[in-house]
Amino acid sequence: MKKYLIAASVALAFGAAHAADVAPRAENAYLSQTDAAARSARVSNVDYTLAFALTGKESFSGTTTLSFDLKDASQPLTIDLDKATIASLTVNGKAVTPQYNQWFITLAAADLVAGRNTVTIAYSRLHSTNGEGLHRMVDPVDGRVYTYSHFEPAAAHQMFPVFDQPDLKGTYQVTVSTPADWVVSSTMRETSVKDADGGKLWTFPRSKKLSPYNFSMHAGPYKVWEDNSGKYPMRLFARQSVASQVSPQDWFKYTKAGLGFFDQYFGVPYQFEKYDQLLVPDFLYGAMENAAAITFGEGSFLHKEEMTTAQKESLAGVIMHEMAHQWFGDLVTMKWWNGLWLNESFASFMGTLATAESTEFTNSWQAFYSGGKQAAYVQDQRVTTHAIETPVPSTANAFDNIDAITYSKGASTLKQLRHLLGEEVFRKGVHNYLVKYQYQNATLDNFIGSLAEAANRDLSGWTKEWLYEPGVNTIAADFSCAGGKVSAFTLRQSAPSKELPTLREQRVQVGLFNLTAHGLSLSKNVAITYKGAAIEVPELKGAACPDLVYPNYQDWGFAQVQLDKKSFATAQSSLSKVDDPLLRSMLWQSLWDGVRSAQLPLNDFLKTVLANAPAEKDYTLLGNIVDKVRASKGYLEAQGPSAYQTKVGVQLEQMAFAATKSATDSNFQRRWFSTYVGLASSPAALRQLADILNGKLVVKGLNVSQDVRWEIIRRLSRMAYPGSEALVVAEQARDKSDSGQQAAIAATVVRPEGKVKTEWATTIADLQTKLPFSKVRTAMGSMYPPEQSALNELTAQQRLDTLGAVDKAAGPVYMRAYAASMIPATCTPASVQRLDAAIAKLPELSNGTRRALLVTRQEDARCVAIKQAMTVH
Repeated sequence: MKKYLIAASVALAFGAAHAADVAPRAENAYLSQTDAAARSARVSNVDYTLAFALTGKESFSGTTTLSFDLKDASQPLTIDLDKATIASLTVNGKAVTPQYNQWFITLAAADLVAGRNTVTIAYSRLHSTNGEGLHRMVDPVDGRVYTYSHFEPAAAHQMFPVFDQPDLKGTYQVTVSTPADWVVSSTMRETSVKDADGGKLWTFPRSKKLSPYNFSMHAGPYKVWEDNSGKYPMRLFARQSVASQVSPQDWFKYTKAGLGFFDQYFGVPYQFEKYDQLLVPDFLYGAMENAAAITFGEGSFLHKEEMTTAQKESLAGVIMHEMAHQWFGDLVTMKWWNGLWLNESFASFMGTLATAESTEFTNSWQAFYSGGKQAAYVQDQRVTTHAIETPVPSTANAFDNIDAITYSKGASTLKQLRHLLGEEVFRKGVHNYLVKYQYQNATLDNFIGSLAEAANRDLSGWTKEWLYEPGVNTIAADFSCAGGKVSAFTLRQSAPSKELPTLREQRVQVGLFNLTAHGLSLSKNVAITYKGAAIEVPELKGAACPDLVYPNYQDWGFAQVQLDKKSFATAQSSLSKVDDPLLRSMLWQSLWDGVRSAQLPLNDFLKTVLANAPAEKDYTLLGNIVDKVRASKGYLEAQGPSAYQTKVGVQLEQMAFAATKSATDSNFQRRWFSTYVGLASSPAALRQLADILNGKLVVKGLNVSQDVRWEIIRRLSRMAYPGSEALVVAEQARDKSDSGQQAAIAATVVRPEGKVKTEWATTIADLQTKLPFSKVRTAMGSMYPPEQSALNELTAQQRLDTLGAVDKAAGPVYMRAYAASMIPATCTPASVQRLDAAIAKLPELSNGTRRALLVTRQEDARCVAIKQAMTVH
């Protein structure tokens, strides 16, 4: 009987497994990891021959020939293709009636063979207007049409039939027919361009193996700059109407420096022969690492006056980030989307390292600390915190966890690991990984294994602590002094909660500082590797009793620093006495952390700002300080009118404008003036802005460029300054560019009028609107600034009541923008309770939207707590 049961169990298990093998793919727009794994187990050696016919009209057509090896022909096979009209389908030379559901084509097992298969699909499709697939944009200035492709995470099938998953790498051979004045950029450089049917026929050679999301093709009447001074040919593309805003010499300088740095660092030459970079409109993100044809969003990298130092550093950093991907992501690629974090973390880490070591921006790690790393700390303390490595069940979830944890916490852990293993050991491990897995797909275990082998140590414990457990630890110095000397010193590590109990191993520096006649000076620092709740630091016994201890000196570790009372008091009173800009950044951050945790009253923080900010001479740190000032102003505006808000608002305005007038460096002047525009609320400040706009008031050295004009007009409109509505209309007539249209929408939507909000809410809710998504997204972000809580409240409950329906009807791209801007939060206990009710009522939201709802509730409660802390004090 027992033997029979075992046999029956085996038979049932086999039957279940067999049933799973032949289970049909879910009829929806997304590919599950299970279905992807089943397909890649059967398919290999994929080659694509792609022919596209582009006319500049709303639709395009194409013919795709897929050749691939198939392990067995016992089951159907799907090919991804989104919302196309199929003209013909041929499978292994036989015409077949398409079995097509608008998401994928199903090939019958009877039409397939074990071994080599060839499938040819002729089709047509509308261009995308949401930034995915093959996006089309009509330039409002001159009517020219531009297209570009964007496929991450899984949108290649919005352009051509494809096995749209990263572990089915293929080669791509492309021909493109275009209008005569167009140029085409793809992974390879074209081998011929011929006249054909009144246009041009572009032919490209077959590429090396790439995952579908790394392949790209971009076409339009772009302006092209070339530079062949380096080892690899470089080109830069931009729309004709914005070409004057591009500084090609800066692009080529940083690109050439980066290619030299990475070639040497990785010890693996750049593999893709040429290096194209394209500035493209309506882009969803900052940039995209398409192999050898990288795209950059115009909104971040086009400027209507000479770039500031900050803008150049941002440009250099993003160029380096995308360039690092050419090796880590394009050459060696993740197997499935759960590995996307490693691509982005590595590129963030290496991009910062390359910027610091191959450009003039040697303080890039300071900018990383103040920017991305702080965003990661914030993200990791939210109720939605997650491990760096997380499951991704389907392509619908690929971007659920793409956030500051993915980018900056991941980068920080790699930086920490480099300190732990040693710089050269880390570099050697990366080199070995790239050599071993080039043109293949790899996993986290493969990467960690390469580092562990180079270091000759087991990294499984480190991996579990850092990559599979969420949360950020707090470190604090616990010390005592006797006779002016340190008598005992312990570094303590704590976990955020019982739910997140992990204590981690990491290497940090502990710095001791004393106030002297020359300022706050480092008296001693030691590097230690710690793990567990407490570690004694005997090396610090006998050191001069410090006025301030910073237990993560020079920012090696990823940990929240909790200053002891004496150190916190020193930080608050002696910021101007700290010479080291990075340490000064850290102390400013400690004060701001105190505000966000409702431990330091916001009014006390703003006293420190008024006393110290005008004297700040470090440009990077000043940017971080004024960001905190803007955030402070946002909290005050959200809390509603008060005598204090009016008083301190004027003080902040006066501080920013005085610093604008006194600045002798244009970078500082522009930073201070932008701050002034963002703070201006009083009648006097708004009048002053209007006078600067119309030329009645001239600030020496200040260039009121087109970008600055729009910045002023948006602020005047937001504050309902008399005549501002007419200013928007007039400026839109004056600036007919795409960026001018975007700016006009922002300035219109932000106006505090119920009618305006109602009209634009209708446009935002229309999922079939002809307005490009980039402009819809601009409108979303401008609807409800903090001080417009009364207008926000008018439709707050309605937006929450319909959130579930909107989430179900719209896709992830739309919802990422909608959920970030349109979920109501008005900094009152009632608002927090309303969000609590919505959380309880809407358990079926998509993962991304639910996360946004939870974060909105947490930040709304934080705003209330900050307000209460001010009241108490």
